[in-house]
Amino acid sequence: MKIQLINPNTCQGMTDKIAVSAQTICLPDTEIIARSPAHGPESIECAVDETIAAAAMLDVIAQGEAEGVNAHIVACFGDPAIDAARELAKAPVIGIAGAAFQLASLVSHKFGVVTTMSRTLPAAHHLLHRYGYHHLCTGVRATDIAVLDLEHIQADVYKQLVDECRAAIEQDGAEAIVLGCAGMSDLANEISSELQVPVIDGVVAAVKLAESLHALNLTTSKSGQYATPFGKAFHGRYQHWSR
Repeated sequence: MKIQLINPNTCQGMTDKIAVSAQTICLPDTEIIARSPAHGPESIECAVDETIAAAAMLDVIAQGEAEGVNAHIVACFGDPAIDAARELAKAPVIGIAGAAFQLASLVSHKFGVVTTMSRTLPAAHHLLHRYGYHHLCTGVRATDIAVLDLEHIQADVYKQLVDECRAAIEQDGAEAIVLGCAGMSDLANEISSELQVPVIDGVVAAVKLAESLHALNLTTSKSGQYATPFGKAFHGRYQHWSR
């Protein structure tokens, strides 16, 4: 199968890193096509970043659909434009936050989320409510590590992240940890080994969910909410979105 792995920001280093994580875990016959939009913010750390990135990301969704990919993964923990992407796509569209919550709920009674900037905490809580996992979450902790600092992580930054994960376990009662940024994808196994609890990265979680959906021949429903967008005139660069 072909999975389009989309990094919605424009940091190529981040795209390359999450591609390695995905390729490490995917089945031998799965092809990972890692992409980021041609324009938009270098990192996504607030609502303005997310809104601007979302429109550009839909270009990439449309491109993957035209190429016949079998699944799309939105590799940003905010799961930006997930509903819009599902309207455009027949192939399943999986957000890494939703995927991580789902797998964490299968291996723990309660899990904690450790993310990047404090200003993203409301967005993380919103996603927990949206996906129906808020009652299983012991809390969301922010490290105040900038997204781009995760591209080439330094020892002090790694310690900061691990300390918050440990606090989520020892103080909040978390039995597993969800890492709240795609840029943390290469750290999950190391942190899990250090803390002796399951640590879930949404990138690899989404890859395995995508492969499962493909094996079951399940695609996005085009009845109701995710029906193909209405045909209408689009002016400027987004003409190819209309059907």
